[in-house]
Amino acid sequence: MSETKTFRIPKQRRHVPTARNRVRKALADWGVTGELADTVTLLANELVTNAVTHCRVPSAEVRVTLTHLGTELLLEVSDPDRDRLPLPHASAPDEENGRGLALVGLLADAWGHRQGPYTKCVWARFALTGTRTEAHVPTAL
Repeated sequence: MSETKTFRIPKQRRHVPTARNRVRKALADWGVTGELADTVTLLANELVTNAVTHCRVPSAEVRVTLTHLGTELLLEVSDPDRDRLPLPHASAPDEENGRGLALVGLLADAWGHRQGPYTKCVWARFALTGTRTEAHVPTAL
């Protein structure tokens, strides 16, 4: 049986901590704590920051959805700029930004993105059983 928690924040940097705190609370409500909670919260922060930073739709909202799927957690961050897809890149050592997707790739069990008619969604999956997969390809959700 799955449980889902969804919320929206305005597309403004000052609301990123709100998203991070709501993710942390949802995880705690499900009994997800420790290193996994820290990892999911960190990656939620990175994905929400990317959405807030790169979405070019004025007055947009960013939607965050966490789904507890029994043996997995699914984190989804959506925004209405469907054509600006995430592109990982190698950051120079002196760059202050640009490492968020690299962190997602390293710390999530799988991640990807998909386009809807009016939105894009970047997602990350996390195993609750301690097993990790190496596939980093989008799957139908």
